[in-house]
Amino acid sequence: MAVTAAVVAATLKERVGGWWRARREAARRDEGMSTSEYAVGTIAAAAFAAVLYKVLTSGTVSGALESMIGKALDASF
Repeated sequence: MAVTAAVVAATLKERVGGWWRARREAARRDEGMSTSEYAVGTIAAAAFAAVLYKVLTSGTVSGALESMIGKALDASF
């Protein structure tokens, strides 16, 4: 028995539709983050900001940024 493209498309559409339906239902049941999740998220964001600050203020990155800005300002129009 040969499977036609229409049958495959219909099956795929049903599966994708079911997946989206399940996601919407899960989102409705979700009541938001708890206090501990906010705390972990805040700590993670602060740690990421600290690492990013250290990287951007390092000599190598600072020099590259200054060079790039200098080239942009010295460009002829």
